[in-house]
Amino acid sequence: MNISDIIRSKVARFAKGYVFTFIDFVDMVESKEGLIKALNRLAASGEIAKLAKGKYYKPEQSPFGELPPNQYQVVKDLLERDGRVEGYLTGLSIYNTLGLTTQVSNTIQIGKNEVRSSMKRGKYSISFVKQKNTITRENIPLLQLLDVLRFIKKIPDSKTDRSCKVIQSLMSKLSEKELEVLVRLALKYPPSTRALLGVILDSLGKVRLTEKLRKSLNPITIYKIPGVSGVFSSASEWCIK
Repeated sequence: MNISDIIRSKVARFAKGYVFTFIDFVDMVESKEGLIKALNRLAASGEIAKLAKGKYYKPEQSPFGELPPNQYQVVKDLLERDGRVEGYLTGLSIYNTLGLTTQVSNTIQIGKNEVRSSMKRGKYSISFVKQKNTITRENIPLLQLLDVLRFIKKIPDSKTDRSCKVIQSLMSKLSEKELEVLVRLALKYPPSTRALLGVILDSLGKVRLTEKLRKSLNPITIYKIPGVSGVFSSASEWCIK
């Protein structure tokens, strides 16, 4: 088989929307230059689609046209390296999934310990959010919830009071152990995030877990998060106005 046939054969086994690079084929062909040229020819012919320089994907068709790859596929090389987690989708990338907004953003936000400059891939803008906690597969869902609390006033097309109710519902499904880890992780977040977490834990009857959060806060600092006091009666106890 020639290089193009080799590529077609392997792409046929990929899931629709799967993003790949020439590295996926290097063990099958001898010439890297020939491989890259063949990939570009197949992209130009429409057999595969090009996402960005050196990145391609297996297109999926719908009644409304070609579907783009999902956000994880677009940035998976920024999330994991050699099987090790280095980042996670957060912010604008997860608000819709968590039921916080109906909007789907073209901005992909990634939480990482070491942030980098914003970048573009295809139609997507990619930005980074500093995460001070160690990132593991197990704690990513908890870090995502804390990020939502941190940026709760910036959720598009959603009022803070509604967002609080959604987050309260999500946290009510966590185990006691998960809530304990959530509190520990929150200690590396801004004070306003810790205060809002304390309010929600109070509302869930988890007063025992809030002691560390209270001790970490300055009792005379006021946190302005409109809408919270209308949902949670203990908001004023946490200096949230």
